Amino acid sequence: MLNKFDIQIREAREHAVIETSGYLNDALGEQLAEKAQELIQGGYTQLVINLEQTTLINSIGISILIEIIEALTEREGTLNFCGLSATQERTFRMMAIAKYAGIFPDEESAIANL
Repeated sequence: MLNKFDIQIREAREHAVIETSGYLNDALGEQLAEKAQELIQGGYTQLVINLEQTTLINSIGISILIEIIEALTEREGTLNFCGLSATQERTFRMMAIAKYAGIFPDEESAIANL
């Protein structure tokens, strides 16, 4: 169902991974922004967002991802994405998100490139 969503966070010593599932719209996006801000305020400046289980992202979801990029940029941090569909990757590249955040095929390579 499109209205079901979930966020899982895995914290390591120097980075954290945020895994989303569901439709990245205002509801999931606001939770994602809140969790990312908590991590950033807690000292994490290297984040990976795994979108493998997120099939759709609307414009509000994109704007929230940009807000996370901006928050990390202010702290000289790094954000990498992984698990994007081909359409999501094209959209991220078209909107220049890839200029400010890394895009990797899997979580391991996203973490390795933080």
